[in-house]
Amino acid sequence: MGRFSDRVRAAGSAENAGHGMSPLEGGKFAAVLSAIALAISGYSLWETSLRQADVRIFVPPVIQYSAPYQNSNFEMIAVPVTMTNEGARTATILSMQLAVTDPRTQVTKHFYAADFGRWTMERTRTGAYEPFAPVSLAGRSSRTESVLFYTRGDGEKPAQLIEALGSYNFDLTFDVAETKDKPTVKFDRSLLYYDARAFNERTLPMYSADWQSSSNTKAD
Repeated sequence: MGRFSDRVRAAGSAENAGHGMSPLEGGKFAAVLSAIALAISGYSLWETSLRQADVRIFVPPVIQYSAPYQNSNFEMIAVPVTMTNEGARTATILSMQLAVTDPRTQVTKHFYAADFGRWTMERTRTGAYEPFAPVSLAGRSSRTESVLFYTRGDGEKPAQLIEALGSYNFDLTFDVAETKDKPTVKFDRSLLYYDARAFNERTLPMYSADWQSSSNTKAD
């Protein structure tokens, strides 16, 4: 009987303790819950609507090269590019510039994004390319294009930069309307063989030494 009474008193004490939270303590608890809910709501708004455009660039292990015209400084470099916008706001890519350096001579030649498509001489003769235009990337979206880069004007020297076998350094830079930052990816690609006759119909591949894609994604 005594044990039963003890259990009854213990249960009553626990119940009183549960109902004994003061109005002040209850108010603090509610305030904490409200603050957590507000923080979650603010983060969700930031991620879905307010976060600035954040452009990432990805280049595959193989790109293509051509120098089809004699007595000309014209060179063509075809770079398949995947562009992603990790931000919530739209990113508008106004232009793309490619700088190529021969590490043996430290000479750099500059190229601009001219067309989209797969390069062949036949398609070049018929103009069967889509001209480059600013690229709009909605928030949390991506797009992949094969971008054809041409020599940026007659003043670019030398007449033919890519000819010797070996590695070349590439800097691909984007101009983005919504930010002053210029997303840039640096990569090396190697010319493993050279035969100018190939340019009559096709291109020559240039390879990554480690067979890996390159990007400007920051390491976590």
